[in-house]
Parts: sequence; C-alpha cells; structure tokens
Amino acid sequence: MKLDQFLKFIGIVQTGGEAKMIIKSGKISVNGIVENRRGRKLIDGDQIIFANETYIVPNSDPLGRKLARSEK
Repeated sequence: MKLDQFLKFIGIVQTGGEAKMIIKSGKISVNGIVENRRGRKLIDGDQIIFANETYIVPNSDPLGRKLARSEK
C-alpha cells in the first residue's frame, strides 16, 4: 500500500489531494524519518506518525494466501 492510500484508509484524509498536501508539508514520518513521497511503498509493521499519533501498517496479506504458502 502506498502512503497516500494508507492515509485515506485510516481516515486522516478524505482525498488524494489532501494526502498530497499533508505529505508534502513534512508532517508525516515513516519509521521515524520525515517522508515527502506520497507514493512511498509501505510494508507490514511500518510506523506512520502524524500529529503525535502513531499508526502501524497492518498485515496486508490475505489469510488465505498466507495459509496456502505455509502448507507447502
């Protein structure tokens, strides 16, 4: 998931334009580093910090795919 999509997913912003403005303003950190790229690819466990709140990227792998891999 990309950073701008994540911000919409968790409800910080309503539109991609809002996400772009917040990200470009330098108010978003990913794993403790200020991030200015809205297309920044996030992975499971990444920590996004905005307005003194920390959000963790959830496991995005559907359970069915995870089970299928573990059975092999």
